[in-house]
This record gives sequence, structure tokens and C-alpha cells, in this order.
Amino acid sequence: METSCDETSAAVVDEHGIRGLAIASQDAHAAFGGVVPEIAAREHIRSLDAMVRHAMREADVDHADIAGVGVTAGPGLVGALLAGVNWAKAYAFARGLPLLGVHHMEGHLFGTALEHEGAHPPFIGLLVSGGHTLLLEARAWGRYRLLGQTRDDAAGEAFDKVARRLGLPYPGGPEIQRAAERSAAAHGTAAGGTAAGGAAGRFRLPRPMLSRRDLPGDPAYYDMSFSGLKTAAARIAGQLEEESALADAVDDLAAEFQEAVVEVLAEKTRRAVEQTGCRRVVLGGGVARNSCLREGLAERLGSSGELYAPSPRLATDNAAMIAAAAQFRLARGERSPWSLNAEAALAFPGLA
Repeated sequence: METSCDETSAAVVDEHGIRGLAIASQDAHAAFGGVVPEIAAREHIRSLDAMVRHAMREADVDHADIAGVGVTAGPGLVGALLAGVNWAKAYAFARGLPLLGVHHMEGHLFGTALEHEGAHPPFIGLLVSGGHTLLLEARAWGRYRLLGQTRDDAAGEAFDKVARRLGLPYPGGPEIQRAAERSAAAHGTAAGGTAAGGAAGRFRLPRPMLSRRDLPGDPAYYDMSFSGLKTAAARIAGQLEEESALADAVDDLAAEFQEAVVEVLAEKTRRAVEQTGCRRVVLGGGVARNSCLREGLAERLGSSGELYAPSPRLATDNAAMIAAAAQFRLARGERSPWSLNAEAALAFPGLA
């Protein structure tokens, strides 16, 4: 079960993969330009029963066939998380089933593995979402080494905030990509090209923390930062607005912003592959839906890496990835106590 933000999802998985999956996306937040926590929590409560019934019907199972209950325990919006955690605890207790609290971002790694046989440890994991940007080395399932992370804004958050500054609708990530594609069409360039499909050289945004002075022993070698990039894009937008020129420049500026984010993420991932010698790269998180990111990673890795990316349905928040992570931990004999609670800032499990 997954209720960390604004998707209500239930799924049934077994050793062969996904048996049933239901996802209800909440449209009400678009009117506010972002997720409203109270609305999200209420919508989860309204939708959970229906999502569970739908997933079980699709899987053709009944309650007696369920071996355990997995639920996102964090990180996320605490009210939204509580809706799922309390439902899962009540169901598991009533049925006498083991309960497994799952870390949302670890779930995204398992989500990609549900679709790709090669997406199994050891691998380099790049997790990119609205709330997190993490670069990990997965030595085995449940055993991870944190290589780098954003020092301020998550990449997905930066996409949303830049999109808002450019007057684009929420959620911002898909809107930025569509703007970049329009720019590509207008200028006759490839959407994954040097200027992300925009007018080459029209705008130039910084590529934070890609200094040549950084060495593998320096944390900055893998860490990322998107706050300054977001500010730089907002500053250019402000200047264009003063000149009454922003409307005609939105697509090109969005394209340049997208390319800057992709270049940072791709280069940091390439460094991890080079330094660890691990060729497999597993991409996860909502921003994994961005085709420019997937193409940029594949191009930067070249023949030195193997990229595994989730389909759009499993890139978004979904219960199948949570069930897969819970299944792994259940097989290891793990159980969560009945005192399991939602944690908005839950630490990533298994970090060495």
C-alpha cells in the first residue's frame, strides 16, 4: 500500500511479479499549484478500500491468499502516510498477518526491478523525485552505500518551482518536458541534444557542482545542488518579464533548465559507475518519467554502463514497488511491530 503523497495505490505481488495494481491520482491539487497535505490525507481515506478491492480483483485473490501486508511508512507527508499505515495495521491485525513498513525510496528501486531482470544488485541507483535526489551503490538488496545526494532542493522540486515561475501548470516536470519538446520542434533540434532541444546558446544556466577540482574523495564529487540553478532560471525569467519577452522565451528557458538538471544527474551517475566499477544503473522516482533524463543518462554512460529505467506507471508512486520491497523483507523473516508509525523523514534502510 502506498499513500506517501498524492497517489493512493494498492497492489498484489508474488514471486512472479505484479498480480494486481490500482493507482488513484488526486487531481484536486492542480488548482493550488502543489499538493495540499490535508486534501491528500482525506482523499487517501476515501479511496483506500476501493483501491484494495480493485487490486485483489485484478489479481484474482481473496483475503485468505494474502501472506503479508506492506505499507509505506515514510518518508512523505505525515498525514498521507498515516492514512495508509493505519489502514494496513488494522487489516494485518484483523487477519493475523505480518506487517512490513517500507521506505518509499527503497521501494522505487524494487519498482524498476519488477520490470527488468537485470535491475538487481550490485548496481548504482539514481533516485530522483519531488522530495529526494539520491545516488546509491546497492551491494545487495537491503545493503546500500550513500554516494551523494542533493544538498538543498530535490530535482523534482526544482522542476515544479521553475515551471511555476515560467507560468506553466502543476505538476511542473511533465510541463517542462513538453516545453522543451516544443522548443525542439521550433528550432529543428533533437530533444536530447546539447541544448535539450532549445535554441543553442540563447540561455546558459549553471551546472552546479561539476567543478573539475572535485576529486573522488571529496563529497562534492557525487553531491548535487539545484537551489542555485532554480534561482538562476528565476532571475532570467524576471529579466525577460521586465522586457515583456518571457512568453516568447518560456520554451527555450525550460529546455535549458531541463538540460542543466539532466547534465548534472548524468555526470554524477557516470562518475559513480567509473569509480565503483559497477556497470548497472537503476533509475527510479517520479522524475524517471522524463525522457530527456533517460536519454541523457544512456548517452553519458555509453558502452560503460547498462541503464534500467521504469515504465511511466512504475516510475510514479505505486504500491507494487512497496509490495515487492515488503516481500523481500518478509522472506528474510523481518516484521514491523504493531507500534509502527508514519515518519515524514524516515532514514533510508541498510546504509553502510
